[in-house]
Amino acid sequence: MKKWALPLSLAAGVLALSGCNGDGNVIATSKAGDVTDMELYAEMKEKYGPQMEQALQELMQKKVLSENYEVTDEELEKEMKTAKEQLGDQYEMFLAQYSLDEEGFKEFLKLELLREKAALADVKITDDEVKKYYDAWQPDINVSHILVEDEAKAKEVQQKLADGGDFAKLAKEYSTDPGSAENGGSLGWIDNAGRAQFVPEFTKALGTLKVNEVSKPVKSDYGYHIIKITKQKEKGSFEDMKDQMTNELKKSKIDSDTLQTKLDEEMKAADVKVTDEDLKGAFETENDATSKSKEAK
Repeated sequence: MKKWALPLSLAAGVLALSGCNGDGNVIATSKAGDVTDMELYAEMKEKYGPQMEQALQELMQKKVLSENYEVTDEELEKEMKTAKEQLGDQYEMFLAQYSLDEEGFKEFLKLELLREKAALADVKITDDEVKKYYDAWQPDINVSHILVEDEAKAKEVQQKLADGGDFAKLAKEYSTDPGSAENGGSLGWIDNAGRAQFVPEFTKALGTLKVNEVSKPVKSDYGYHIIKITKQKEKGSFEDMKDQMTNELKKSKIDSDTLQTKLDEEMKAADVKVTDEDLKGAFETENDATSKSKEAK
């Protein structure tokens, strides 16, 4: 899944506090004195400066990008569904980890989609490129594995499977991969791009297996894997999948530097200016930082 360092609940708090004027509104009282929202805002800036700048970036990007790009309810629901499929049983724990409810998570996904649309706006590809990508594309698969330390143990597990042993039960008993063992060895659904996240030996094995076929022990730097594809989605025709293939291929051409350059351009075109001196660095580009460094010398 995509990662971020700041819960959206804090970003929302920054937005509320940044709109305060004067001495601010009292948000807590005591016999020793009151605390205002502006005092809290100042304290947050002092203690969480980088996070506050990131929150400001997210809030402004959402405003600016929403003016130029549209995320439909259908697109957002599709992204939400994909996220839930990827997280599986860990979805609720994931929300709790980042202090988010489902609506807060949707807001984050919406910003991610807006950023994606901005980055893809200038990407050009040909029909031939799309066709070659489709030919090499592989459909989503649901994968399980059992990881053991040595070949002898791998052969022992392999024999138990051959004798009719249950894969999920053996994974819980033998697998040294804590992330999947408790789930019966399940690694969840893996899409075409996701295959490359594994070590080369594992990825190569995925390309040779059929549904419900169990691999021979596959050696990697982590030990020996016994792999099973439990489900596989159908691959549609090129005509039916052309739009999806085009979008995926465009995404593959975007890296973090390209995205950041596009976001900087969007902010500059929107004439974004930060009036709070403590948060001036929120929209400072690499070139700006270099120029300031030279001036300081």
